[in-house]
Amino acid sequence: RVRHREGLIYSSVGPVLVVVNPYTWLQVPGTKLSIYSPEVMKLYSFKSRLDVPPHIFATAEAAFRQLVLEEESQCVIISGESGAGKTEASKQIQNYVAAVSGGGDGVEQVKTIFLQSNQVLEAFGNAKTLRNNNSSRFGKYLEILFDRAGRPVGGRCRNYLLEKRRVVRPGRGERSFHIFYQLMRASDKVRSTFGL
Repeated sequence: RVRHREGLIYSSVGPVLVVVNPYTWLQVPGTKLSIYSPEVMKLYSFKSRLDVPPHIFATAEAAFRQLVLEEESQCVIISGESGAGKTEASKQIQNYVAAVSGGGDGVEQVKTIFLQSNQVLEAFGNAKTLRNNNSSRFGKYLEILFDRAGRPVGGRCRNYLLEKRRVVRPGRGERSFHIFYQLMRASDKVRSTFGL
């Protein structure tokens, strides 16, 4: 509780990162920097988890460096109840890997695709619930493929829609998936393309 009150939402228990969602955007104490800013990312680059404060970037750094230096496949499991911040944690890991991984022909395009895929996945798989305006109603297994130099060269995403009934019957006070409302607010041209 003390850490949470001070805006320290991350704690480590061995290799496990525990996060308590603050339900607000946090800044680095004494600055106007977001805790997810490029400046904060730099503090974690090439650092051991033991040498830096607990943070999602420390977890991303450990997995990425293990992948590059040891050439071992890595997996980060993000788990929690609705509203725990799983979607944001996933985005921040992707942002970190995109920032610290190498560049070159085609690499920037791959990074752009996997970063922008979140918006599409959220539109089709997230909905307003009583507890959360942007609640993921699906499971996601995101696999990013890297070359030997640690540059992303491709990837795949497997989605598991958890609430198919939400398509036709959302709960009272809740909504269906975002994509339906986005299409209805689209231009006449877009709606006519889809027969809406």
